[in-house]
Amino acid sequence: MKSNLFKDVSANENNPKWSQMIKREKELYSKKGDIRSCFERDFNRILHTNAYNRLKHKTQVFYSPENDHICTRIEHVNYVESISYTISNYLGLNSELTRAIACGHDVGHGPFGHKGEKILSEISKRELGKTFWHEQNGLHIVDDIELLDDYEGNKQNLCLTYAVRDGIISHCGEIDEKSLKPREEAIDLNNYERPNQYPPYTWEGCIVKISDKISYLGRDIEDAIEEKFLDDETLNELQEITKSKDKTSNTSLINSFVTDICENSSPEVGLRLSDEMLEKMDKIKAFNYKYIYGSKRMNPSNKYFELVINQIFDILKESYKGKDTQNEILKNSKYYPNLFNNFSNWINKYWNIGDRKGLKNKILFDLNNEKDYVQAIIYYISGMTDKYAIDIYNEIIHF
Repeated sequence: MKSNLFKDVSANENNPKWSQMIKREKELYSKKGDIRSCFERDFNRILHTNAYNRLKHKTQVFYSPENDHICTRIEHVNYVESISYTISNYLGLNSELTRAIACGHDVGHGPFGHKGEKILSEISKRELGKTFWHEQNGLHIVDDIELLDDYEGNKQNLCLTYAVRDGIISHCGEIDEKSLKPREEAIDLNNYERPNQYPPYTWEGCIVKISDKISYLGRDIEDAIEEKFLDDETLNELQEITKSKDKTSNTSLINSFVTDICENSSPEVGLRLSDEMLEKMDKIKAFNYKYIYGSKRMNPSNKYFELVINQIFDILKESYKGKDTQNEILKNSKYYPNLFNNFSNWINKYWNIGDRKGLKNKILFDLNNEKDYVQAIIYYISGMTDKYAIDIYNEIIHF
């Protein structure tokens, strides 16, 4: 049975924020008789992108390509979508909007999970003087990088609604001490300077933000057990935290957190957990940081990821020769065909040279600006899957 407590603040035509929520950068092409809502179209557009499809081959926490049962980034996205649907549906909010935000919320992640994000940020700070963070990169991906064919076969940008774009860049962070409520003002999303700078613009965005945290806590523990990160003594400590003698499972934790949020939330107090469940969530998160994310067993693979990403970046950057960059890329394609042919095909869609037949997307890069070229490399690497990055690295080091 639904509570529908949030029905009056849902993302719908009666909401005073509605016109801003559904605003797009430009009018989206459409066919006569399309039966989908604006948020359903956004969900479909994200679902058909390469960035979304590549998530199945990107690390969530554990780099374990030989184990089919370790959570990947796309499984995490599916968990967030499921959790946010359950909460929004029960509370009377717009589940089509939460679905679209959840689908796209992690498309900005690079290869190798949060370690890959940290490495790319270090490169970005050194080369461009700014940090790289996956929420902002996700906005760039859906705004600028991902292209779909229109009904005439021309490639165009996704052109998503403001509410979905906002949900993607605003999904970072934790539930505050008591509750989470949306902000009132509509801001220029390109003015975000750091993760978690603003709360989401919609209640639905707030739900995805909370669901993101709920989704990973138990699953990361299950994967840690599978990978033998946690011994009996450590698991006993976890049982003390959860106050359960049973095995801690992802499904049981998700159910308890979701039920608690639905029972304790209202438009007046915001989306919130009970004090007891918030304390449990914080303790489980601290446990995960101590025994999983901060484990010394992560160090060898992290060092390898650092080597892989930096080597790819360095060899691409060395190819910048101003107006002769295209020729340099062509020359290097003889030695590293996978890297330079694919990079050339990719960047040709976005810079201000060459034939743009069939391209109706934004021009992003000026060939005469080296910083534009560096930014292009960072975008390109962020789109790589774990396997592709390693394959490229192996191509570089082999003669």
